[in-house]
Amino acid sequence: MASFFSDFGLMWYLEELNKKEFMKFKEFLKQEILQLRLKQISWTEVKKATREDLANLLLKHYEEKQAWNMTFKIFQKMNRQDLMERAGREIAGHSKLYQAHLKKKLTHDYARKFNIKVQDFSKQKFTQDDYDRFENFLISKVTAKKPHMVFLQGAAGIGKSLMLTKLMLAWSEGMVFQNKFSYIFYFCCQDVKKMKRASLAELISKEWPKTSAPIEEILSQPEKLLFVIDNLEVMECDMSERESELCDTCTEKQPVHILLSSLLRRKMLPKSSFLISATPETFEKMEGRVECTNVKIVTGFNESNIKMYFRSLFQDKTKTQEIFSLVKENQQLFTVCQVPVLCWMVATCLKKEIEKGRDLVSVCRRTTSLYTTHIFNLFIPQSAQYPSKESQAQLQSLCSLAAEGMWTDTFVFGEEALRRNGIMDSDIPTLLDVRILEKSKESEKSYIFLHPSIQEVCAAIFYLLKSHMDHPSQDVKSIEALIFTFLKKVKVQWIFWGCFIFGLLHKSEQKKLEAFFGHQLSQEIKCQLYQCLETISGNEELQEQIDGMKLFYCLFEMDDEAFLVQAMNCMEQINFVAKDYSDVIVAAHCLQHCSTLKKLSFSTQNILSEGQEHNYTEKLLMCWHHMCSVLISSKDIYILQVKNTNLNETASLVLYSHLMYPSCTLKALVVNNVTFLCDNRLFFELIQNQCLQHLDLNLTFLSHSDVKLLCDVLSQAECNIEKLMVAACNLSPDDCKVFASILISSKMLKHLNLSSNNLDKGISSLSKALCHPDCVLKNLVLVNCSLSEQCWDYLSEVLRRNKTLNHLDISSNDLKDKGLKVLCGALSLPDSVLKSLSVRYCLITTSGCQDLAEVLRNNQNLRNLQVSNNKIEDAGVKLLCDAIKHPNCHLENIGLEACALTGACCEDLASAFTHCKTLWGINLQENALDHSGLVVLFEALKQQQCTLHVLGLRITDFDKETQELLMAEEEKNPHLSILSSV
Repeated sequence: MASFFSDFGLMWYLEELNKKEFMKFKEFLKQEILQLRLKQISWTEVKKATREDLANLLLKHYEEKQAWNMTFKIFQKMNRQDLMERAGREIAGHSKLYQAHLKKKLTHDYARKFNIKVQDFSKQKFTQDDYDRFENFLISKVTAKKPHMVFLQGAAGIGKSLMLTKLMLAWSEGMVFQNKFSYIFYFCCQDVKKMKRASLAELISKEWPKTSAPIEEILSQPEKLLFVIDNLEVMECDMSERESELCDTCTEKQPVHILLSSLLRRKMLPKSSFLISATPETFEKMEGRVECTNVKIVTGFNESNIKMYFRSLFQDKTKTQEIFSLVKENQQLFTVCQVPVLCWMVATCLKKEIEKGRDLVSVCRRTTSLYTTHIFNLFIPQSAQYPSKESQAQLQSLCSLAAEGMWTDTFVFGEEALRRNGIMDSDIPTLLDVRILEKSKESEKSYIFLHPSIQEVCAAIFYLLKSHMDHPSQDVKSIEALIFTFLKKVKVQWIFWGCFIFGLLHKSEQKKLEAFFGHQLSQEIKCQLYQCLETISGNEELQEQIDGMKLFYCLFEMDDEAFLVQAMNCMEQINFVAKDYSDVIVAAHCLQHCSTLKKLSFSTQNILSEGQEHNYTEKLLMCWHHMCSVLISSKDIYILQVKNTNLNETASLVLYSHLMYPSCTLKALVVNNVTFLCDNRLFFELIQNQCLQHLDLNLTFLSHSDVKLLCDVLSQAECNIEKLMVAACNLSPDDCKVFASILISSKMLKHLNLSSNNLDKGISSLSKALCHPDCVLKNLVLVNCSLSEQCWDYLSEVLRRNKTLNHLDISSNDLKDKGLKVLCGALSLPDSVLKSLSVRYCLITTSGCQDLAEVLRNNQNLRNLQVSNNKIEDAGVKLLCDAIKHPNCHLENIGLEACALTGACCEDLASAFTHCKTLWGINLQENALDHSGLVVLFEALKQQQCTLHVLGLRITDFDKETQELLMAEEEKNPHLSILSSV
């Protein structure tokens, strides 16, 4: 009984009692203590105690068994048989049974996966540091008490899976999380993806030691479940599904990507905890869609680990230092060495080259050259100069297999895939022996490449040897498709593939390939890359989609200055994020050759804010100079965006000096979430010296003195800034007084965005300025500004008196029907000049639509009305539609997304479509419109008098029959566009 008590905790059972039951429990407890003549607990303490406090009091004053017996009796008196039964089952040992099973499974299965002998794996002892590290994984960075959603982020092969395995093993041995979790379930995404469709209950049952898991019992305490999801990148999902597509039923089968999205976005089991491993690219792709409580970075080998590994392989200390220094000079290669298995590859390759008496400098020239040298060495015996015909065929077949795997997202290969690509059973022992392939843990006859990057370089070699048309699989696409898919980061698992393609076109790599395969290579692939450049040149939409860092790394690996210059001068806009020193080196290498940029957007995160050793800092600053030089060399650059960046004083001054150069004449400067660790006056002086028309400082902290400096700039007669964005800048109501003075004095400022700042008491100052006859502002955005009831009277006065304001957005404030009525009183006046009003997420109901309808009937200027994400329902839409049909209404666009509408409102909408001569756009997404209702809408759209051109509906939200209807109607009507984002 005692072990049950300590393992599960009374608190979890007390949590199951509602407020009334909990008070009753305390009364029974008082009686029970008196009857049993036990040591008294202060009744004052008991009365004030929370569930957790009471559990602790019982444990403090009584023996565990005695405390539990009392609890058991009280549950009996309260008729909470369910709690007694659950406790009984748990005492019977379901959780303990599972822990024992998990320990056995981890010890055997994972020992094989990580190439560790079972007995060695089972003998591994955890230190207190290990336990502390595991417990720290689930210490939340957010202050609110939320279930854990922790991301373990790191490159492929860096040790994330091994770390998760050790954590689960520590739990199975009873060393960590004992009071937190009754069960920890491990889902490997490679296995999950193969299932295609599954329920959560199925996934749990697969992990259970017996055929049927006690699902109901396991899920009865969701807060005591930890799900470990490994290798999320394999799923290729970005969590972008609509809320309506997600599932909350644990026993319902779903496509596996929907199942995982439902879990990670907390539609299913919102009280459970999650520990997810993924590559940085995967995390980046879904950031903002999953609310994580913490991110842990797994860095692999540090500098001393790498040096130690080299020392173990090369006995001569002097030689070790020489080789280590050579690798360290190539920052990209040094980064590769952080992954333990790749550190082994680099060290082994260099050792073989030394033994063959070859020059190591050429091998370490670029990452591609190291990889190809290593791979060719595997297939050429130490004593031979060239490979055998058999070795050539084996590598060619491996390259074919690798290419197929990259296109089909396959990293575990069965016998059928091997044979299809020409790898026979007799080849497998050799490929395993040279360690280019390894046995997979999934089954006896499945195989993986030693590391995904080895698969990527082999896949790149395939394209140098053959055309995609010659591949046995139709999934393998052209080189052009590969390059654009890579540059646009469509597939997050493609880390190096495009870079290796470019790297293999270097003369020295071409020679190595020709020497190994014994024939000259076609130069067609280089021509195809030139064609890719032509496609990019002048294509603004494509350039916007290209990830700058991917392009930079490709050009860096190619190491061909003429091609680099031509490629960089195809680009008119570049967007990139430099995350480490290696990225800065590569970006600088490319940007200093660019002279055609018009738009540049970048982030250097914290790279240029940290204090580093002198030598490192000098190199970094030199690279930063080269990066900033593009602001001078590109004479036509007019938009600069710096985001999510911290710059130390020196780095700030470098950027400042380049932006102050006479030829740098920006029209728009965007500085989002940026910290300049220098005198802020320099930044505002810079703004003053530029010919800026657009200044965006969203997410950048502004102190009150910063706001004053900014407004000093805005008040200058020569200031041309028309659009100012200062959303989420930590502004206060006092700052509104400063901005108010600018609204009166500035003759240029037309657009002001103050969203996501707490401005409630400052609205009176702003409103007075907006009512001033000298105010020329046209657009005002006050989204999520914590505006209270009194603000609506001030803004109503603005709407009555201001004759320039065209657009007002007060979305995500508690406007409610009462506040809306106040505003609509002003908007209903015949001389109201407002053309656009947005009141999304404002808690408006059907009742509020009566006032909006009055505005539509009286205000001939209003063209755009956004009331999405308010529960106005069908009755509210009827009121709006009747008003839209009024001859005074000239509305052109209306947003009704997520307004709790059904198919019943379609008759009213259809009538509005045919009667209103100005309405051209309507957004109806995320409403429960049915097939019959949409048929009514499309009948109206066919009418000659209907002017509607844009209909906001997400086709995938509907069943197959309705999807076919939507597509057919869009095809039939050349003037209609059905869009999923309006």
